[in-house]
Amino acid sequence: MRRALRLALAATLALLLIADQLFPPPLPGGSAPKAQVVVARDGTPLRAFPDRAHIWRHPVQLAEVSPRYLEALVAYEDRSFWWHPGVNPWALLRAGAHWLEHGRVISGGSTLTMQVARLLEPMPRTPVGKLRQVARALQLELRCSKREIIEIYLSFAPMGGVLEGVEAASRAYLGKPAQRLTPAEAALLTVLPQAPSRLRPDRYPQRARSARDKVLQRMESRWGAATVADARHEPVIAQTVREPLLAPLFAERLRRLQPGVARIESTLDADMQQTVEQLLSSRLAVLPPRVSMAVLVVDNSTLEVRAYAGSADFADEARFAHVDMVQAARSPGSALKPLLYGLALDEGLIHSESLLADVPQSFAGYQPGNFQANFSGPVSASEALQKSLNVPAVEVLDRLGSQRFVSLLHRGGLKLELPRGTEPNLSVILGGAAVRLEGLVGAYTALARGGISGRPRFLPDAPREEARMMSEGAAFIIRDVLESGGPLARQVESGVGARRGIAWKTGTSFGFRDAWAIGVSDGFTVGIWVGRPDGTPNPGFFGANIAAPLLVDVFSVIDNSPPPARIPPTSVSSAKICWPLGARSATTPPELCHQERTAWLLNDTAPPTFPDRLRGSAARYTDYLDAANAMRVRASCATGEMQVVEMARWPAALEPWLDAATRAKALPPAWAPTCSSAPAPEGGLKIVGVSDGETIRRAANGSAPQLRLEARGSQNDLIWLLNGRQLGRLPASRALQHEFGEAGRYRITVMDDAGRYDRVEISVR
Repeated sequence: MRRALRLALAATLALLLIADQLFPPPLPGGSAPKAQVVVARDGTPLRAFPDRAHIWRHPVQLAEVSPRYLEALVAYEDRSFWWHPGVNPWALLRAGAHWLEHGRVISGGSTLTMQVARLLEPMPRTPVGKLRQVARALQLELRCSKREIIEIYLSFAPMGGVLEGVEAASRAYLGKPAQRLTPAEAALLTVLPQAPSRLRPDRYPQRARSARDKVLQRMESRWGAATVADARHEPVIAQTVREPLLAPLFAERLRRLQPGVARIESTLDADMQQTVEQLLSSRLAVLPPRVSMAVLVVDNSTLEVRAYAGSADFADEARFAHVDMVQAARSPGSALKPLLYGLALDEGLIHSESLLADVPQSFAGYQPGNFQANFSGPVSASEALQKSLNVPAVEVLDRLGSQRFVSLLHRGGLKLELPRGTEPNLSVILGGAAVRLEGLVGAYTALARGGISGRPRFLPDAPREEARMMSEGAAFIIRDVLESGGPLARQVESGVGARRGIAWKTGTSFGFRDAWAIGVSDGFTVGIWVGRPDGTPNPGFFGANIAAPLLVDVFSVIDNSPPPARIPPTSVSSAKICWPLGARSATTPPELCHQERTAWLLNDTAPPTFPDRLRGSAARYTDYLDAANAMRVRASCATGEMQVVEMARWPAALEPWLDAATRAKALPPAWAPTCSSAPAPEGGLKIVGVSDGETIRRAANGSAPQLRLEARGSQNDLIWLLNGRQLGRLPASRALQHEFGEAGRYRITVMDDAGRYDRVEISVR
């Protein structure tokens, strides 16, 4: 008999185990569309994505919920939760007795585990349904720990309308996380699942209050009379239920990256994100209707994204609200120039004060101009970068090589997108390729991270993807130049950027389609883009006037702490150098040092000035003077003793731009009368139609005077400049007609691609 009983029990147990395996409980998971929520790093919901039934659910763990709520929940719903096997037989018997006595359900007798079973698999409130619920509860207890079971309840308990879970209810009704619930709020959310539609605090506050007070009464023995009395006096005030909508495009991006995850934890800072969105909103009134904006803020220490605004206003379809411009490939304009100069430093091509030529130049037919259409003449690399001059940048890129530049950027983590079927060329540095805002921001982090760039991280557990963009020394020099203008400006002016600790650069693409501003502080790298997502031009919109002010405002609210003093790395030193040769002052004879400047040197190296593109001869050369009159001679025409002198040439393209004092040092003296037939360096090109020192007066009727400018001595195209501003580039056979609208002194210069030039100065009255 005993053996038969044992076999029967074993068979029953085996059947139960088989049934359990064949009919497992529907635990959270599976392939059906799930409710998802994307949260900030502090748990603040950014955006909720409902499931097929349009339910908002914010999954939480036990540690993320107020202990007061957990106490009230267990005490009110299931006091024996932590020790029963999923079913409380005494409670079931009591519920059955009440049903038999009254003919209807008075108390359900359900444990929290049984409630979880019904949440996961809705069942009819019948005896058969109750038995099925009991079976599912036992299955849950076999598969899950008590902690896992109660966490399912915390996430799935109905809270009224489309809300499920204590976190969703706390955020929607009370505007706070479930971890910060007061005793009154904990009691309210404890009782709400019993009748979620009838007890909604936003619609029926009095009903909700009465139900809450019942929970508080039961908790008096645990919480104390004083705590409960205070909680009873707390009114039930709930805000209107609204879908959380902070960083909506960012949240959508993460949802696509993790489609099956119910709760996606991000790196975003909710307060910073809200501030950035408010700054964008405050600018909408002054922007044309279809213009959008994008902002990306990255923490330099972790590469984590702290703020992400992909569009100006998610509610404004006219501004292409759903187009994420953080990911869009657009022309960066001049925003790549800091990276170019940093790489040129590492290649040993320049130091911070290398002499560059901001003059009209032709690079194998490519003739770049500056944004303001004027030219500055001789400039240092620091000045060229600070003023964002185009011609010097193209000159540096020409020496580095376009293909190598693009390859070095790619090695450093920034991929340029070139037009289909094209190869890198000199236009790359002026916006002839496309980048994405997140890629550009990641590249700029190198300026604050010792030359190491990184890919922005959106998830706390995302791997760090880093690459060496430039050396630590080059990063220091470029950042210092962008902050303060370099070592000389830092000493003399204490640079505005240096005081704020922000290195920044703007960019404007061709046709005013894209306006950029990228800034770097010790703590953050911030990228701004402004424009129309459809690529339509916005005349008058450029980086300095539309994107840079927003950049300054963002930094003022996210990182306003005074910057610490930065010490140059051991690879960077300061030294005096000389123009035009570019070498150290200490190794340059005084007569060859026409201008002295203070430069940052990388690896104690002072690269010489680039070779002259127009004149093939050496920059340092020997000349001969007549010992008696110090005039220039040659052996073939000298009449007396010759004196050997060392001379330093400026690049031929810069000679027309030299001031009188520098010209006296740079250009050799006049030829001796006996050598008058020898060619002068500037000879061969002559302005006709106006004389040096001439005064031009207005006509009797007051109309502005006009000049017909012509030059003789060249068959090439001629470049005409007025006070450094280019008037035009014309064939030598054509004259330039110009009207002088204002009185003043004017310097007219003409030059050709061979380095020949002539210049006259006139007065207009």
